[in-house]
Amino acid sequence: MTRVLLTGFEPFGGESVNPSWQAVQAAVARPLDGVRLAAAELPCVFGGAMDALRAAVEETDPELVLCVGQAGGRPDVTVERVAVNLDDARIPDNTGARPVDRPVVPGGPAAYFAALPVKACVAAVRAAGLPASLSHTAGTFVCNHVFYGLMHLAATERPGLRGGFVHIPYAPEQVTDRALPSLPVAAAADALRVIAVTAAGRTKDILAVGGSTH
Repeated sequence: MTRVLLTGFEPFGGESVNPSWQAVQAAVARPLDGVRLAAAELPCVFGGAMDALRAAVEETDPELVLCVGQAGGRPDVTVERVAVNLDDARIPDNTGARPVDRPVVPGGPAAYFAALPVKACVAAVRAAGLPASLSHTAGTFVCNHVFYGLMHLAATERPGLRGGFVHIPYAPEQVTDRALPSLPVAAAADALRVIAVTAAGRTKDILAVGGSTH
């Protein structure tokens, strides 16, 4: 049985909820064949989010970590491919910090690829009847900060740990007054469970179109 840690974030940017944490909680609420799920909520704080992630990894000793964040405006579940060594905040985090052009890890590599079969995960979510796509940018806010920090932790301190990042859209309750796409939390949770099973069951990716034209 593969030990999988799922993480989501607390609300940020004036929102009252964060569907990433709601979906993670829903995903771990039901047993999953071949996978033992654990969950942790991370603060939307530069530095503090990585401290919380590190503590959760030490407590649960996972073989696979799937960090999840909210990507308001995106219409589907997006599996991230690349984490970059850059904090460049458009808005302040939940402590008011707003780093600009600062590395996540001074002296670290420019970027890391996710240690997930990203295209296979996208294909599996689509096969389950849910919208999904491959993303080549996790942004430069706390989501990317955590994604890069996770991959750096695996590369430097926890050999064998695999992981990556998944963005999900707003929940419907967040867009009642604005014309933006959303996805029910239950559907996002189902997608996370599919990704967890897919990533736990394979390391080799599929050969499929997933590139970007811009």
